[in-house]
Formats: sequence, C-alpha cells, structure tokens
Amino acid sequence: MDTDLLIQTIMTISIVVFGLVISFLIFSANWKSVANRWLLLGIICSILFISFDYLTAYTSQPFTLYFIRAAFGIAPFLPFSLYFFILNFPEKSKQNFLITSLVVGYTAVSAILSLFTNLVVDNTHNEGWGTQIHSGGFSPYYIIFSILIVLIILFITIKKYHKSDKLNKQKIGLFIFGVAVFALAELLCTLILPLVNLEKYSYFGDYSIMIFFGFTAYAIIKHHLFDVKLAIVRSVTYSLVLATLAGIYLVIAFVVSSVFNIGQTSTSQIISGVSISLVLAFAFQPLKRFFDRITNKVFYKDNYSTDDFFAKLNKTLSITTDLRGLLERVSYEIGTTLKAEQAFFFIFTTPEGNYISAGTQGHKLLPKHDAVLFEQKTQGNGHVFESSMFKDNDPVKRMMISHRIELVLPLLQDDAVIGYLCLGEHKTSGYTHRDIKALNTLSDELVIAVQNALSIHEIRELNASLQQKIANATKELRSSNAVLRRLDEIKDEFISMASHQLRTPLTSVKGYISMVVEGDAGKITPSQKQLLDQAFMSSENMVHLINDFLNVSRLQSGKFVIDKTPVDLSVLVDEEMNGLRPNATARGMKLVYKKPNKFPIVEIDEGKFRQVVMNFADNAIYYSHENSSIIVSLGVEGDEIVFTVKDTGIGVPKAEQDKLFAKFYRAANAKVQRPDGTGVGIFLAKKVVDAHGGSIIFESTEGKGSTFGFRLPLTPNK
Repeated sequence: MDTDLLIQTIMTISIVVFGLVISFLIFSANWKSVANRWLLLGIICSILFISFDYLTAYTSQPFTLYFIRAAFGIAPFLPFSLYFFILNFPEKSKQNFLITSLVVGYTAVSAILSLFTNLVVDNTHNEGWGTQIHSGGFSPYYIIFSILIVLIILFITIKKYHKSDKLNKQKIGLFIFGVAVFALAELLCTLILPLVNLEKYSYFGDYSIMIFFGFTAYAIIKHHLFDVKLAIVRSVTYSLVLATLAGIYLVIAFVVSSVFNIGQTSTSQIISGVSISLVLAFAFQPLKRFFDRITNKVFYKDNYSTDDFFAKLNKTLSITTDLRGLLERVSYEIGTTLKAEQAFFFIFTTPEGNYISAGTQGHKLLPKHDAVLFEQKTQGNGHVFESSMFKDNDPVKRMMISHRIELVLPLLQDDAVIGYLCLGEHKTSGYTHRDIKALNTLSDELVIAVQNALSIHEIRELNASLQQKIANATKELRSSNAVLRRLDEIKDEFISMASHQLRTPLTSVKGYISMVVEGDAGKITPSQKQLLDQAFMSSENMVHLINDFLNVSRLQSGKFVIDKTPVDLSVLVDEEMNGLRPNATARGMKLVYKKPNKFPIVEIDEGKFRQVVMNFADNAIYYSHENSSIIVSLGVEGDEIVFTVKDTGIGVPKAEQDKLFAKFYRAANAKVQRPDGTGVGIFLAKKVVDAHGGSIIFESTEGKGSTFGFRLPLTPNK
C-alpha cells in the first residue's frame, strides 16, 4: 500500500466515522425534529458519496464505472435534503410549489439517469493519479441544475437570516459559514491544485462537505448538547487526539517521501508507524488536556449544576420573609445562573389588583395594563412561554420585545394567576430546553414562597395596625380582648395555611420517589429500591401527620366540619388495608381483613373515617412484634356497625389507659417503641367518632396486645 492510498484510506475512514458521530449527536439532540431528519439524510448521502468516490479510485472495470455512477446518483440527494432542511431550519417556512417541484424533479431525473443510463457518466478510464470520467450528453444540464438548486438554497437562507431574531440568526450564520468553508475548499481543490500539478489530491474538496455538516450540526445541537452523556464529549476529545497524532504522522511521512524521493514502502512499515502514533495518544497527556479544555469550552461554556441551582434557590427562599427582599434575591439568583440580561417579578398583592414589581438592578418596569396581556396566554397553564412562540403581529410579542422580555413563567395557585417571573434576553446564545425545564420545576416552590411572604406581609401590617389600636384603647378591655381574639384567629389561620403549604412539596417528593422506584429515571438496584421504599413510606407518614395537625388546628379554630356522604365502610376499610399491607409485610407482620359480602350504606364523613381506620391499623403495625398477625374486622351487631383492630403488641399500661385519648398524650412504653409519635391520631379518631354519634372501643393488656375500634349507629345521628 503506497502513501497516497494510505492517506486517502485514512481520510475516508475518518470522514465516515465523523459523519456517523455527527448523525448520532443530531439524533440525540432532537430526533423528532423535521429539520434534524433532513440533515441526517444529507449526512448519510454524503457518507455514501464519499465511499463510492473512494472505491472508484481503487477498483477495476466494470466496478469503477458502477461506483462512479452510484456516486453521481447519490449526489443529487445532497441539495435535495439541504433544500428541505433549510425550509424547516431553524423554524418552518412556507414552500413554493414551483421550486419544490423543480427540486424534486431534478433529483429524481438526475438520480435515475446517473444510475441506469450513460447520459451523465458515459465511461471511465484510469490515469496515473486516479480515474478519468467521460461525461454523457446530460452532464452539462446535471451541473447547471445542481448549481441552480444550490443558489436557491442560498437565497432562501439569506432571506431567512434577515427575518430572524438574534438567536436564530446565530444558528443560520453557522449554516452560512459552513457553506462558505465548503465552497472555498471545493474551489481550492478543484481549480488551484490542478494548476500546481496536485490534481490527485482534488478529492479533499469533496471531503470538505463534512466540515459544512459539522457547522450545521453544531448550530442545531449547541442548545441541547448538555443532555448528551459525558462519555460522548470525552469520545470526541479522544477522537481529536487520535486524529491529530495520525495527521501529524501522515504529514511528516508525506514530506519525507517528497523531499527524499522515497517511492514505495512496505505495508508493515506504514502500519507500524501508524500504530506507534496511536500508542503515543494514550501517553501524550498534555495533548489530551488541551483537547479537554477545548471541548469543555465548546460544550459546557454555559453549563451549570441543576442541583446546585435548586439548592441555592431554596436557601434564598428561606433567608427572608420580606416580600420585596425575597423577590430581589430570587431574581438575582435566577438571572445570574441562567445568564439573563434582566430578571424581575410582577406580583399581585391584593384581589383588587394592587401589585409589586421587584427584580435585578435596572430591570424594566412592567405596567399593570401590559401584565394583564399575559393572562390570555396563560389560561391556567403554568408553563414557561417564549416571545418566539408568537407571531410578529401578536400584541403580546410586541409588548415583550418593547420591555426586552424573552421568557415569562406564570405563577399559578389553584389555576389563579398571582404574578409572573420575567426574564430578559440571554447574554450569550439563548435559553435551552434545560433552562425552561428548570424554571417549570421551580414554579411550585416560587408560588409557595411568594404566598408565604404575602401572608406574612399581611400579618405584619395587621399586627402593626392592631398594636396601634391596642395602645389607643387600653381602657377598653372588651375591645382589647376582641383584638387579641382576632390575633389568635390569625395565628390559627396561619398554622392551617402552613400545614396546607407543607403538603405541596411533600406531594412532589412522593411523586419523584415513586417515579424513581418505577424506573422512570433509570434502572435502580434492589438495595436502592429498599431505601426509596422507606423514604416513600416516611413521606406518606408525614402527609398523614400534617393532616392530623391540620385537623387539630381546625378543632381549635372551630372549623372542624363533618361532611357526610353515603359510604360503603367495607370498601373503605378494604382500600385502607391494601394501602397499609406493604408496610406490614415489610415489618414481618400479617394484616388480616375479610371484606363482608354485603354491607349497609351509612352516611359518614369519608375522608375523616379513612384517617380513623388508618390510625388504628397503623398503630397496630408499629406497636406489634415481628411474625405476628393483626386482625381487622367489620360487621353489624344489632343496629350498630362494629369495627375493631386487634393486635398482640406491647399493649397500654393500665395506669395510663384513662389518659390515652387526651391530645398529645402517649404511654411510656409507646414512646420507647416509637419515639417519633405525636399522640394526635387516636385523639382525632375519638373526636370523629363522637361527632358521628358513635363510641370508641378500647381494650388493652400490657405486654399482650390491644383492641381499638368504634361502634357507629346505623340510624343517622340527628
């Protein structure tokens, strides 16, 4: 194998591998994109064209003729795919029927004539430096139409460039730059090299098409590449190191061969030299570190850790309860991390429409009548929307451009808008899907923090007002007592509100844990699943605990309301037992319940009785021993419904049984068995049963077990 053949072989293999890598990156960035698919077709056609072109130089007739015709048959699909690519990149544009017909017709006719006739390529013969092509009668039209299609593509591209925004201009600019590099390389290799008697290297011009595809691929994936695994980036680094060393070796070999007039060399010597250069790549650490820095600058220049971002923001949300200070701190953190020119909040502070606007220094002031325009785009949807999503004549887009706003995150509570987070244009390239996903994830936390700050702001204002009134009315004891009662009500309302707000993040935690356990975030090990199951059960217990405290707060504030509906208790108990059975199994216990076939319907508060049933069964699980059974029964005795949960656990000391149903009271042995208990579960259970006209069933012997339950009259309590 001579040096020229080796160079062209390595170049061909490198281009094919490079094309496959680009194809994979485009597919990873967004395989659903129509533009990505058309570009992928162009790259595949280029790989086939280069492969066939390589085979024509090193095969004999008639294979040389077949391969060159195959290359000419594949070539029309390059402008064909680029035409449809530019129609969909970076945004879809309207097709012209005549131009599209011309492109499709040219591609079909040229491919058929090239592959199956001698009208494009008549014949070939070998020269000393390669293959000489004898053109057919259709060859001039083939070339003219190819140039025409390329000019059409450039015209459409330039037209799109002038109509695009800043971000899309950057993408289209990379596309145009790639075209320029390819054109210059083709011009150099086709016209200049033959003038200096180096026409045998003119094939380098065809290889430069991959440089163009490289720039275009980067324009597509530059805003999505951070979702690609680190291994891909490192593979690019190693590929660059290997290609650099191999290229250095080949250049030196070519220079030495030319200067010293070394003709042929043995295949073993060439293979040995290339092998040595590849081995050096693994030892040449400075070169590797250099390419590490280059790839990091290209792929990770705008990268940030999502976990660190969320951690900093959560810390910021907990630093202050002052509304304006909170909004300014959060705006600064989000704007700095996402590299926004400005970031600010627009928050409605009262139902009457009063508002507050706060954010980074020098942010635009958004008037209320402009903020109201966002409502028509929100419509109960709390996801981020971008200015580029709207048409040019849309008043919302014009308003966003006038205030230099690029992204808007609506803040919703119960489908009602409480405000907006607005971000200005990106300082470098543009916002990524990762940025938008992070903002959507933060939406609930921001709403909770703003609502808490608003509530505390209202409480502070109310406290200030009340203090003034108390100072002016110290002689009016009745008025003072009324004010104090009002303060106590506000406190209870705040506790109730806080309990409500705690349930939202816990629900998110449960949801994310459940997704991980079910494999949505990737495969997990059995040990990881066991830990996640424990975390899920703990969060479930926390939800029940918050519900208990919420009910205690309602009892204190007089808002403990019984909402009766017709309920089949046998179904209710069965559902609750099914939910608790995994917990019992995990603790080595057996939860036994036989659902009655037919059971009378009774009017009760379903939600509160679920808590009663769950509390009795959950206590039995926690205070029982391993390898024991918990018997749950439900039946009718006379005109009463009887429900019991019987265990063989630690029992309740006789001296403490009279105090057991008091609020927050816990027996001494229960504190040892379960230190994290609160003592509100059975207190609330008794309140619920009493409110329905029923009675509590309780029997216990210390060390032998307990029976908890209730009797409920079948006749509704009047």
